[in-house]
Amino acid sequence: MGTFEVHGGNKLKGEIVPQGAKNEALQVLNTVLLTDQEVIISNLPDIIDVNKLINLLQALGVKVQKLDKGKYSFLANEVDVDYMLTDEFKEKGAGLRGSIMIVGPLLGRFGRGYIPQPGGDKIGRRRLDTHFIGFEKLGAEFNYDSKNKFFKAEAKDGLKGAYMLLDEASVTGTANIVMAAVLAEGKTTIYNAACEPYLQQLCKMLNAMGAKISGIGSNLISIEGVEKLGGCEHRILPDMIEIGSFIGLAAMTQSDILIKDVAYNELGVIPANFKKLGIKMELIGDDLHIPEQDVYEIESFIDGSIMTISDSPWPGFTPDLLSIMLVTATQARGSVLIHQKMFESRLFFVDKLIDMGAQIILCDPHRATVIGLERKSMLRGITMTSPDIRAGVSLLIAALSAKGKSTIHNIEQIDRGYENIELRLNNLGADIRRK
Repeated sequence: MGTFEVHGGNKLKGEIVPQGAKNEALQVLNTVLLTDQEVIISNLPDIIDVNKLINLLQALGVKVQKLDKGKYSFLANEVDVDYMLTDEFKEKGAGLRGSIMIVGPLLGRFGRGYIPQPGGDKIGRRRLDTHFIGFEKLGAEFNYDSKNKFFKAEAKDGLKGAYMLLDEASVTGTANIVMAAVLAEGKTTIYNAACEPYLQQLCKMLNAMGAKISGIGSNLISIEGVEKLGGCEHRILPDMIEIGSFIGLAAMTQSDILIKDVAYNELGVIPANFKKLGIKMELIGDDLHIPEQDVYEIESFIDGSIMTISDSPWPGFTPDLLSIMLVTATQARGSVLIHQKMFESRLFFVDKLIDMGAQIILCDPHRATVIGLERKSMLRGITMTSPDIRAGVSLLIAALSAKGKSTIHNIEQIDRGYENIELRLNNLGADIRRK
């Protein structure tokens, strides 16, 4: 189990380039299974979860060639569908949450897709009903082996387009169903579809491969099935979660950071929500400048009541950044209520921030009130363990702002979502040592 030793209190300065988006990569990588022609994807982040998925694709028979840093060629002209029934596949698939999204493409192209219960962050219940209900609407037969925790979806007579109203606007569920439906016979209409930028990117990529998808960017997606898809080239967006992390880091450490090439128009309400904490920022071209601030003050609502920041489906605020918002608020002037609606275990890292000296009241599993210290008292370094990707980076930000040495264990969780994070931050003046 890896460890970060962090010596806090340094102000950072310089430019940093966000990595390619993890959540987009875990979707678009699966599109290579939909065609027997070459697909080239660039700006792939070099992180554990993405590398695991690439390895899983290779095990299925996909030919993978690295063309440049973050740029790969994929050729799925000899896919071994039976490999999905092996113990090796069950072990590999169980270690990655994103593995669920191989089912849709395999079901669409080969008429069957299997997957073990996927792994990933332990942040609460993350059910898969939306995926398989959608497949059933398309004509697939679904079976679940509860003893071995193994899912099967089969469509012996092929998939047929259908109308469906999703029970939740699941991003991965929408992506999985879309990838299955593009090769289904007839028209598929998906209502209450997710519409995140990464889902939009997936749909645009599929259209470039020959799919016929309309309604991109809305919650009503229509798909005219086609018989075959071709190859394409696709570039992944910068990671909005990493961009938000750097905004919070700059504020917490009183740093002057220029975040390069942020694709600002794809960030939605992320900048506006950080501005609610009083954080100043300036857009220069497509670069986001976060200047050094002595104090940042949390806004209140018009009637004077305490600011509440909560997550919701796009175009609402992404739940992946609520942990960053929470830790950033600990040194602000004023108070804020953080309401994490989607996952009931994602706020359970706040005990570590409290041990560091933060003033936080955990109201229940979904809500925490943060009373900002206004820099009158620095956080103090402690020893802690990263429970998941986003909490891990939040604790790293806290440690970089704290007085003294902090030790963060289980940093493999951070490595799952952030590429060479200690090297990139050390180049800005941080003192992070991997042990």
